[in-house]
Amino acid sequence: MNESLRCALQKRRPQIRARWEALLRLERPQTPLGNPDTLVFMFDQTLDEVLAALPGRPAGVVRSRTECQCDCNPMRVYFPALEQALLEALVLVQSEQPALSADERVDAVAELCGTLRRVARREIAAFDGLCQQKTRSH
Repeated sequence: MNESLRCALQKRRPQIRARWEALLRLERPQTPLGNPDTLVFMFDQTLDEVLAALPGRPAGVVRSRTECQCDCNPMRVYFPALEQALLEALVLVQSEQPALSADERVDAVAELCGTLRRVARREIAAFDGLCQQKTRSH
């Protein structure tokens, strides 16, 4: 992703946060930890991590098997909502930069999704590792 796109996303943080929160509020939390009022405190840290990892980094594939498939993990809603909010913002940013080639647009989307999904897999797996339900269901 080129630096101008990353900077433009950085400038849209308030809109990304607002959309992310709105998307989370559409979900029905399975646990108190899944309540958007509980999750919003992590928004800035997560956005910092994802946006900092974007410039010039390939979106390598990391495969990991999660240990728990129960609905107790609020990260399973948290990250898809962030992905949608970031993709919406990226499309708007790209529309403001008509000189971008089709390849640059596609590459930016792939890098954003790859980076976010890499972070999401790590965080989901960490939370799954703490799940108290997995011992009961296996």
